[in-house]
Amino acid sequence: MHNHRHTFRKGKLEVRICKSEEEAGNRAADFVEQELNAAIMERGSANLILATGTSQFSFIKALKDKNLDWGKIRVFHLDEYPGISESHPASFRHYLRERILDSVQPAEVHLINGDAENLEEEIGMYEGLLINHPTDVACIGIGENGHIAFNDPAVADFTDPRLVKIVSLDEACRMQQLGEGWFPSLEDVPKVAITLTIPAIMKSRTISCVVPHKRKSRAVHGTLNGPISTSCPASILRDHPRVMLFLDPDSASEI
Repeated sequence: MHNHRHTFRKGKLEVRICKSEEEAGNRAADFVEQELNAAIMERGSANLILATGTSQFSFIKALKDKNLDWGKIRVFHLDEYPGISESHPASFRHYLRERILDSVQPAEVHLINGDAENLEEEIGMYEGLLINHPTDVACIGIGENGHIAFNDPAVADFTDPRLVKIVSLDEACRMQQLGEGWFPSLEDVPKVAITLTIPAIMKSRTISCVVPHKRKSRAVHGTLNGPISTSCPASILRDHPRVMLFLDPDSASEI
């Protein structure tokens, strides 16, 4: 990109190209801080959804240092593997507790128990929590195959009746989890996951999407320039009234 500090719109989506991955994380954390504080001012509390993955490291680190009254914030997350305990290094509960939640101690933390004995019951309970606590800010990423949460192209449904469901993971998605170093081999990467659906994400008042790295450039291109279609699930973000997409020069290289 000739201009690293570049902001433009694609549909309703506001895109900000930052000069580095670290800056993208910092700008996103500033935006999320502002949105959470606005919700707290308005209602006395805020509901936040957090994503995981290596692409979120700089954002989560920056958010941890923000001046937020965590005692007024409820935290949810996007997805989890079934049958994996919270101590497993690839568990998204483990990731969030270790990287942010144990330090900031939010008022309430609601994480999906992937190892619950009755998963349908767990999912139903989580859907109820999301309905009762409408999301102020969803912090998400975009997968190499264009997924948001674990809504891969084959299972993404823009009019999904559910808020949370169990999905099969496609090969590209499983390869990404392996490539990011969460599992020793492809055999070890789960074939299914529990995920918030696309409508659950789209119901958020605000969406902050942080997508650094060269390996995400195709997905970013599809998100911004392709049809709004489940072939690139993140393309639906162009229909959301308040979404910010934070890129670095590598992820923006194919726009």
